[in-house]
Amino acid sequence: MDINKYIDHTLLKATATKEQIVKLCSEAKEYNFYAVCVNGCYVALAKEELANSNVKVAAVIGFPLGAMTTEAKVFEAKNCIENGASEIDMVINVGKLLDGELDYVENEIRLIKQAIGKNVLKVIFENCYLTKEQIKKASQLAVNAGADFVKTSTGFGTGGATFEDVQIMKDIVKEKAEIKAAGGVRDAATAKRYIEMGVTRLGTSSGVSLVTKGVSDKNQY
Repeated sequence: MDINKYIDHTLLKATATKEQIVKLCSEAKEYNFYAVCVNGCYVALAKEELANSNVKVAAVIGFPLGAMTTEAKVFEAKNCIENGASEIDMVINVGKLLDGELDYVENEIRLIKQAIGKNVLKVIFENCYLTKEQIKKASQLAVNAGADFVKTSTGFGTGGATFEDVQIMKDIVKEKAEIKAAGGVRDAATAKRYIEMGVTRLGTSSGVSLVTKGVSDKNQY
């Protein structure tokens, strides 16, 4: 099992510097990761650093709270695509979901997907704030709206991916969307179990240690 091809090599901290993003991209090329995942301001830099490689650029939008207006998220998504991203990881409006405003949540996902066209859209639920029923609802809304992936977490909430939550998501989306597990994926055994469950992408800042004997780093989400 080549774990490296499942990895979105991630650096989303507020303190991320240009030098660290360059290092992230260098590691992604060295270990042949699927993509790097960065904040919007670093999309152009990542695209430049990854030129002449197969590594994709994923950008987060509405990150990490998801509470921006839909219009702001749509603009951000388009802007990231224009700057070189081919994948968008968006955070849903968690508060709207908790309020039962399902049409709002579904419509926002749909508008962002429409805005980015054939590019990949991953929808982040932030499962740590949701009940099991709400995870099911969010999964169905994402499928209804045409999302390519459902994703567990930002890595900035109170908890990350769990096997139980991934199974719930899988049971709803079936073959209609892929699944990305993110938040707390720090060792090879955990990564392999997610892959065996059917997860097709792993969001982690521990990618290098995952592919070099799975050494854990507690300081990385």
